[in-house]
Amino acid sequence: MLEFPRWKYVVIVLVLLLSTLYAMPNIYPQDPSLQISNGSQPVPADMQGKVSAALKAANITPKSIETDASGKVLVRMKTADDQTRANDVVRPLLGEGQSVALNLVSTVPQWLRNIWAKPMPLGLDLQGGVHFLMQVDQKAALEKRMEGTAERIRTALQTEKIPYGSVERLADSSVAVVLDPSADVGKAQTLITNTLASGLALGTNNPYTVVQQGSTLMVRVNEAALQAVSADAVDQNRNVIADRINSLGVAEPVLQRQGTDRLVVELPGLQDMAEAKRQIGATATLEFRAVTGDMTAAAEAERSGVVPPGSKLYRMENGAPILLSKRVLVSGDELLDAQVTPDPKSGMPSVSVTLTGAAGKRMFNHTVNNVNKQLATVYIDRIPVTTKDANGNEVQSSRTQERVIAAPNIAEPFGERFNTTGLTNEQATDLAKQLKSGALAAPMDFVEQGVIGPSLGRENVERGVKAVLYSFTFALVFFLVYYRMFGLITCLALLLQMVMIVAVMSIFGATMSLPGFAGLALSVGMSVDANVLINERIREELRAGVPPKAAIAVGYDRASGTIFDSNMTALLAGIALLAFGTGPLKGFAMTMIIGIMTSLFSAVTVSRALATLIYGKRKKLKSIAI
Repeated sequence: MLEFPRWKYVVIVLVLLLSTLYAMPNIYPQDPSLQISNGSQPVPADMQGKVSAALKAANITPKSIETDASGKVLVRMKTADDQTRANDVVRPLLGEGQSVALNLVSTVPQWLRNIWAKPMPLGLDLQGGVHFLMQVDQKAALEKRMEGTAERIRTALQTEKIPYGSVERLADSSVAVVLDPSADVGKAQTLITNTLASGLALGTNNPYTVVQQGSTLMVRVNEAALQAVSADAVDQNRNVIADRINSLGVAEPVLQRQGTDRLVVELPGLQDMAEAKRQIGATATLEFRAVTGDMTAAAEAERSGVVPPGSKLYRMENGAPILLSKRVLVSGDELLDAQVTPDPKSGMPSVSVTLTGAAGKRMFNHTVNNVNKQLATVYIDRIPVTTKDANGNEVQSSRTQERVIAAPNIAEPFGERFNTTGLTNEQATDLAKQLKSGALAAPMDFVEQGVIGPSLGRENVERGVKAVLYSFTFALVFFLVYYRMFGLITCLALLLQMVMIVAVMSIFGATMSLPGFAGLALSVGMSVDANVLINERIREELRAGVPPKAAIAVGYDRASGTIFDSNMTALLAGIALLAFGTGPLKGFAMTMIIGIMTSLFSAVTVSRALATLIYGKRKKLKSIAI
């Protein structure tokens, strides 16, 4: 008997309505736009007026200029060319801490946004944008950690008044503690062991070992701890870069870890690579070190090549040599805040620095005992370098530039708050911005970079849509010609399936990419297979002399099991791809999984409902068009 429960019709109608509603945002195009932000603070109220006047003076007519709820100014443009021209006009208007990002903004009506309907996010290959592959300098991370270990040992020895000659980090990730002959070696060994064990979680083994070699104590850390330091550095850098990306206001960014020491950054819709690199990859930071000798001693060290123990030779901005302590008093990752402010004495640009409590206490202890002595501010930057190998291929690397920007005398003790001078206006602005967004745990290099223009992304979308439409159209024509009325039923079920796929991907925020289009086309093919199975089973029953209504019912019943089994195997393959794949494979797998789930519903349930609706009420049905 050919019957179909009424409640299932209600479910199908609800699914159709909801799918249509949540797929609708995808028909609204995005506006090329400029987004002006001011970090975590709202953009000044007069910025909107300044931007409007500047664009008018440049004969550029924006689609709209508005300030959103978070205080960011959004300038919608009519074309991508206008967006590029407007960027050149707006950028000189920006003040300290402000940035502008080229973006694509949704035009979905507010009533759809009110029900959380949103368009599918498009991947980098469809929307255009910038792509970076960044590598973390794990060696630098290890050196930094061991330098911190050496500093803890120095502080502990000084506090307990155990005399020592030097505490130096060695190249093999160990620390050599040379004690004074009068020192109690056993007491020093116990003190260092307890100091390094403090702060470890309960039940955690101390990764450090302290071995006596005469009057020297060698402090070594085990391999597991070294690997943990490297892994932590990558994770910390990932968090810092995520904050920097958020400050750019980029929608749907991709930030993924690749291997043990690399990060993949994809910023869809962003076209200004230079600005993106400047904001994301900025590695400049500050260090504060004590000056250990006068100008004469520095000149002699440079001439003779013999640097006093515990000191390191640097250069001032004017090229003059200066001797600084190897001990870093405070580093950039111990800063809480940084603001550009005029220096009260000289009126020159300076950065007002606020330190953490521990760093402020350390700074106070140093300055209170060293009034009228020099304290140097070291500006450290990592400069990208591009060279060519023997085969003429470009090789990306970097070099670290360290220079002393100021070495004033300490006039009076200070702690958590003080000013850093000796910077140009641009340097002060950039440094304050970088310090506020967080210092990287370890330097990073750009090992790969690329830009996909919006025109190429648009072309990819057009070609992808065309490929799916052609595959869809060919399937529909075949079904209409070969299966007639049941071909029409199949076509309607396939249309509903396409709408459901778009709606589900939009609801869950699944990113559509070029591999996603392949998954979509594959889903159409699998749905076609399911309908072919059903229609052929019905034909077989008719050939066996079964009445039409019974043939339809039996055809659906017997084909459903086969369809379910075949789709489940494909679904397992898709889940495996999604779980273990990366990048394009995930996009393909996600689209395929959604396509399989919707295919089961449309082929088994929706097409049967339509067939029952058409033939179920006919009392004297003698034949069907199949």
